[in-house]
Amino acid sequence: MDDLLKFAIHCAKESGEIQKKYYEQRFAIHHKGEINLVTDVDYLCQAKIIELIEKNFPDDEIISEEKTNYYDNDKNRWIIDPLDGTTNYAHGYPFFCTSIAYEKDGEIVLGVVYNPVFNELFYSRKGEVAYLNGNKVKVSTIQVLKDALLSTGFPYDLVTNKNNNVSNFIKFLYAAQAIRRDGSAALNLCYLACGRFDGFWELKLNPWDVAAGFLIVLESGGKITSFQGDPFNIYRDDVAASNGLIHESMLEVLRQIEPIEPVLLV
Repeated sequence: MDDLLKFAIHCAKESGEIQKKYYEQRFAIHHKGEINLVTDVDYLCQAKIIELIEKNFPDDEIISEEKTNYYDNDKNRWIIDPLDGTTNYAHGYPFFCTSIAYEKDGEIVLGVVYNPVFNELFYSRKGEVAYLNGNKVKVSTIQVLKDALLSTGFPYDLVTNKNNNVSNFIKFLYAAQAIRRDGSAALNLCYLACGRFDGFWELKLNPWDVAAGFLIVLESGGKITSFQGDPFNIYRDDVAASNGLIHESMLEVLRQIEPIEPVLLV
């Protein structure tokens, strides 16, 4: 394990310690939107990670969920979600994590995702295998969509925008064995990488939601694309990921869906 990966793991675990310290205690909860939460713990985790990066890698760019981000294509960058699953955290639901990726020369070269509640550390480097707590992981061998357990999520504007994933969800209810929606794209991708899920799809995601999980899925033998099957880019907002064996079946479902108009309740 090289120094860059060790450092990313150290940052993720430092963030995890903060999350454990405040978990199920009193902390301030704020609203970025009607249902889009941020807590003081998000900010504490982000501040700690940024402090460590600026001290050790002062020339690198940092993009993170809870800050104003600027992109310089000539710089290597850290891509951080200090607390992925904030709504879960705010409600005491134990499914959240820190996600850290490193982008060098336009490519994601390492990814680390840490869930402090279950002490699960997922990580990988480009061109190598993926690991969970030091053990190699591989995607599942499910070959038929009807036998597959999928995961997904919904955008924060689902009640006002018809491109809200509801029609996708309904279609997959009939096409797959079952679907889970548990509020952390980063962990969903890692669970796909270790064979707990067979497929994942979501839209309106940000780079920090998927950068680390993207690499971990690839290095575990999985496949990840856009809904249309194009090569995946962390800077576009739709992702279809799978064990590779059910990928085309998932894309067939995603390509044929008509959005459902939101229904506003008063």
